[in-house]
Amino acid sequence: MNRLGDLERAVMDVLWGRSEPLTVRDVGRALADRDLAHTTVMTVLDRLAKKGIVDRSRDGRAWRYRPAASRESYVTELMFDALEQTGDKDAALAAFVRSMSGDEAEVLRRALSEIEHPRT
Repeated sequence: MNRLGDLERAVMDVLWGRSEPLTVRDVGRALADRDLAHTTVMTVLDRLAKKGIVDRSRDGRAWRYRPAASRESYVTELMFDALEQTGDKDAALAAFVRSMSGDEAEVLRRALSEIEHPRT
């Protein structure tokens, strides 16, 4: 999975922040501080749809866009892709864990504990 460019990430932040599918115009309004042309937003959303990062459906003459997956799922895929690029996944994971803060390590411990001792 490819990393998102700056504008793609801004568009996805808008989509991830809403529960309902949005039109190009909706996304453009949410990014009004960037002063983007309507066609620019349309092009970015079209590219994201072709990459499978957003889903779109027709609503009259307009398209409505929504994320194909949650932000967390997207980031998880990026992390797995990064691990695939290393020659030594174990060393990469160990280095990653060593770089964590105490709070982050605690979140990881809880997640691992849930896997080892699932609640029924």
